[in-house]
Amino acid sequence: MAQNVCFCRIWGVLVTAISLPWSDGARLPTGVLRRPSCHVRPDLSGLEATIAQQSRSLDQLIRSAGHHNHERLLDVACGIGTQALGIAQLGYDTVAADLSSVAAQRARTEAQARGVPLRVVAADMRSLPFPAITFDIVVCADNALPHLLNSTDVIDACEEMLRVLRPGGLLLLTVRDYDALRRTRPCSTRPQTHNSASRRMVTFQLWDWTDDGEHYDLELFQLASHGEQWITTARRTRYWAMTRDQITEFAHTAGFESLACHVPEQTGFFQPVLTGRRP
Repeated sequence: MAQNVCFCRIWGVLVTAISLPWSDGARLPTGVLRRPSCHVRPDLSGLEATIAQQSRSLDQLIRSAGHHNHERLLDVACGIGTQALGIAQLGYDTVAADLSSVAAQRARTEAQARGVPLRVVAADMRSLPFPAITFDIVVCADNALPHLLNSTDVIDACEEMLRVLRPGGLLLLTVRDYDALRRTRPCSTRPQTHNSASRRMVTFQLWDWTDDGEHYDLELFQLASHGEQWITTARRTRYWAMTRDQITEFAHTAGFESLACHVPEQTGFFQPVLTGRRP
């Protein structure tokens, strides 16, 4: 894998910065970029708590909509499995998919390590490899949809989610609160630190907004201590900062009904959740 290496000083210490390409060998459609979590292995000290908390919140939303954990559920953008693993542990008949074969394999490995029954496939949410009317619930979580950078791709993805749902089936779609973020246009996130006996790690993001505020380029930095040096890995991707009204309109155009937005204060989930039903 080709990489670019440079040296600089941050906070007075020598840093080796490695810039890596996004592709993991799979062919990417035009305008679609990898999620950073698919490539940069995160600190796992809080992963179990995150899995448990997020699955509880989604389970409560599912049950409040009249569905139950014996039903069949598809996660169309599973990443490393943060939502799918917890949902499967609660008893849902869960299938997980992700565009990245690296992420899909990571989710598969995490499921096997936990003894969780989870079928994982590498698949594009705009062309799902499942028959129509297969699932009772479809989840698209953790800001996956805004990786699609035009309305055609977004509607195609929503139409695919609708197609694989059974009549009356439930959609749960979560994204960042871009209504608030587009007003403030933050340029960075607060650094997060993770310490262990052998090393220290720092992660943070830089956001570079387009002039119209519709899109932004995100650079994810992960710094790991190595003796007296810091080794930094950087990744770059682009998001479409879709508002709630935009996402609701796209889902409605695709054919979903009974669309409603649920804020974190109501659900306990860390992002706003849009729910909808297939007629």
